[in-house]
Amino acid sequence: MTAGEGPAAGSAAAPGIDAASRATLLDTLHDAAVRDLAWLLLSADLLRPQPPVGALANPFDTPQEARATCDWLRALDAAPEALHQELAATRITRLGRYAERLLGWFLQQGPAARLVAAGVPLRRAGVTLGECDFLVRTRQGARLHWELAVKCYLHAGEGRAQLPARLSDYVGPNLKDRFDLKLAHVLNHQLPLSAREEFASVGYAGPWTPQMFIKGWLFYRDGETPLDPVELDPAHGRGWWVTRSDWPAFAAAHAQKWRTLPRLEWLAPRRHTSLEVQTAGLAFVDAETLAGQTSRQHGPSMVAAFTEDSVGNLVERSRGFIVPDEWPELAQSYAQQ
Repeated sequence: MTAGEGPAAGSAAAPGIDAASRATLLDTLHDAAVRDLAWLLLSADLLRPQPPVGALANPFDTPQEARATCDWLRALDAAPEALHQELAATRITRLGRYAERLLGWFLQQGPAARLVAAGVPLRRAGVTLGECDFLVRTRQGARLHWELAVKCYLHAGEGRAQLPARLSDYVGPNLKDRFDLKLAHVLNHQLPLSAREEFASVGYAGPWTPQMFIKGWLFYRDGETPLDPVELDPAHGRGWWVTRSDWPAFAAAHAQKWRTLPRLEWLAPRRHTSLEVQTAGLAFVDAETLAGQTSRQHGPSMVAAFTEDSVGNLVERSRGFIVPDEWPELAQSYAQQ
């Protein structure tokens, strides 16, 4: 399965758009920011609903809103200048902040739910208790509190035969984040913020229905296919990871053209026209050159394999991480803490 095909390309939760249509839409959008926004809206959730408080956000209330959004995305792709100006207004360095700006643009400009407020801080006695990512009103009048996260975790478990993986087995590449801890923080701290007594004083009287908007990719060691934890949506986006020692053999059987993905390119599968490659100076290299580039990095590096389509576009085939040889042992230790 390539990075842009199958369940990773679409969300089972989006009404009115089947998986094939979602994949086709993503393949026909050209602008990188518009593709990232489409992926954010249409890609599979990482998680199943987590009752009683962990309901999933859905950008669309109806199939009509979903189809209208697809039309809106195509129009935006044809004239993306306003979106580019919005993103360039302030310097963005964090993937989460980039995703927030994209989703905020959709809620302000798109044909579905509307933004009430974003980044609403909750304070008590001068101490910040937390911040609500988005307060949203649907066209049907529902008042929603969305918490957004875009996460990339690597499965670092021991691949126990016939046993489901644990959410704690999914760790951030720099071993400073873990999926079970992130989910607990969302459920126990972030989602309840809008129901706290102090929230009435910030000017957005409730009640608000809290929902989680958690997207991303999960990466599995090449050759390992653990059973999913019960918390995961089976359709979640998937990639691979290999150690530096295993990289030459893996890459030789996988692709000829490679590129390191900067952090702000971790959302949608990448797609580059030949003109874009020339004007942006994008460097696609062979596996040996990429190994030399990533060896200078202290930690894991996300890379993508590319193939050329019939009209000369370079299309992402898959994505994954090259990790230092000592990383798996450190990751397993972190997963077990």
